[in-house]
Amino acid sequence: MIGVSERVRHQAERAREAARVLALASRADKDRALHAVADALEARVGDVLDANAADVRAAHDGAAAGHLVDRLRLDAGRVDAMARSVRQVAGLPDPVGEVVRGVTLPNGLVVRQTRVPLGVVGIIYEARPNVTVDAAGLCLKSGNAVLLRGSGSAAGSNGCLVEVLREAVASTDLPADVVQLVDASTRESATALMRARGLVDLVVPRGGAGLIRAVVEESTVPVVETGVGNCHLYVHADADLDMALAIVVNAKTDRPSVCNAAESLLVHEALADSFVPRVVAALHTQGVVVHGDRAFQAVSPDVVPVTDDDHAREYLSLDIAASVVPSLDAALVHIRRWSSGHTEAVVTRSIEVAHRFTTELDAAALMVNASTRFTDGEALGLGAEIGISTQKLHARGPMGLAELTTTTTVVTGQGHVR
Repeated sequence: MIGVSERVRHQAERAREAARVLALASRADKDRALHAVADALEARVGDVLDANAADVRAAHDGAAAGHLVDRLRLDAGRVDAMARSVRQVAGLPDPVGEVVRGVTLPNGLVVRQTRVPLGVVGIIYEARPNVTVDAAGLCLKSGNAVLLRGSGSAAGSNGCLVEVLREAVASTDLPADVVQLVDASTRESATALMRARGLVDLVVPRGGAGLIRAVVEESTVPVVETGVGNCHLYVHADADLDMALAIVVNAKTDRPSVCNAAESLLVHEALADSFVPRVVAALHTQGVVVHGDRAFQAVSPDVVPVTDDDHAREYLSLDIAASVVPSLDAALVHIRRWSSGHTEAVVTRSIEVAHRFTTELDAAALMVNASTRFTDGEALGLGAEIGISTQKLHARGPMGLAELTTTTTVVTGQGHVR
């Protein structure tokens, strides 16, 4: 019986062969496979939900944290959203073959830089079985084979989803091995995937800070770091308060367990009397625990004191750190200190304030008068995303199809010599 590491290596070898075939597929071929995947998800929704229900029961029995259970849980609506997302990806332009730049040199050489697939992409992720479908769909469209290493808590869900994906892809005469599930029962499989240099071209971690740090530090395969989301929302003195209230509530409560949920709220001191009581009441109505400074604590006995640990934390729950600041400058200093570089948002009527906010802060996404929840591939027109990159090399922000390609330079001459 072969060991875990050898089994992962064999999967990577099969993925590499499948990637060579997929790289030659036309857009029509890839879109046909994506539509087959979407149809299959809808046809087998019952099987997917049965497998997911077993995972959720096991998570509850194991006393998993509430935000992890939320990320794990599927329902008919979420499966339908997966299918719609796959169809959206099918409708997007194919990045493969796109000419990024081209020039004819004075000596007659024609130089073209074109997009090509990366090859084999490994995804290491926690809970969220929707990542299984999003990652597979994006990789398929961009011409890459994908090795999916989910968490043990979602093993049943992921196993069923990958079975559906592979059968659908194979039904269109593309190789089923463009999508493979790596065993999640042992950490050794993740290590083997991270160290399959030469077979795997890129590893993308999606999960908590511990998972991301482990992959970045241990991988010999190149990594795109998808960072944690300690996202801030600053309400300036001139803000439309009704707009600000709606944005704060949406950013915090729409789906608190995801990385683009707001974790910290900053309010200009000019709004301490007019806005702070309103926002505290609105957040409490939604079940949010406000961890506030003295100005926030003065509004309600239910506001708990904020600490540095709160400022630094990605809650992923119905909690928010809240402070009153004396100025835009103070807000910028606070955000620079505590930001994870994911998404920062400002609510203001001032073009100057918006300009300073978006030029003086360093983050993958910056929102003006919009919720942090828009840092999302589907919401920004990418169809879906492989993750939100918070690093600066190769890709930053939501990683869609273009970010799953690299480039090659094609030079055409007429007997040119140097």
